[in-house]
Amino acid sequence: MKISIGCDHGALDLKNTVVKHLEAQGHQIVDFGTHTPDSCDYPDYAAQAAKAVAEGVCQRGIVLCTTGIGVSIAANKVKGVRCALLSDVMSARMTREHNDTNMMAIGAGVVGQMLALQIVDTWIGTDFSGSERHQRRIDKVMALEQN
Repeated sequence: MKISIGCDHGALDLKNTVVKHLEAQGHQIVDFGTHTPDSCDYPDYAAQAAKAVAEGVCQRGIVLCTTGIGVSIAANKVKGVRCALLSDVMSARMTREHNDTNMMAIGAGVVGQMLALQIVDTWIGTDFSGSERHQRRIDKVMALEQN
C-alpha cells in the first residue's frame, strides 16, 4: 500500500518509527516531513499528506503531532479526506470497518510507541465492511463538503 505521512516537530521520532515499521512490512511511504526537530507548523505537513490521499497519489495517510488534534483538524479540511484521531486499537478497527477512513492521526505525546504501532497495524490491516448502512452514513458525511 502507498501511504502518505506527515508530522510536526512534536512527533518526529514517532513518525520515523512508524515509517520504518511500515516499510519493513512492504508498504511504500511518501514522507512529507517534517524531517528535523526544529519548531514548525503542523498544518503545512498535514495538508500535504492529506492532499496526496485526496488526489489519489496515496491510498491512505497518517499524520502525527503531539496530541494528534491539530493534524486531524487540518487533514479533515481537505476535501475527500476522512481522518480519525486514534488512541486505541478498537477505534482503529471500527473507524475502518464503519467509516472507511482514509487517514488516521495519532498523538505522540498521548500514545506510546508500542501502542501506536498496534494502532497503525490495526488501521492498515482492517477493511471497510461494505455494509449499506455504513456506506449510506459515509455518503451523508461526505455530502457535507458540498455545502
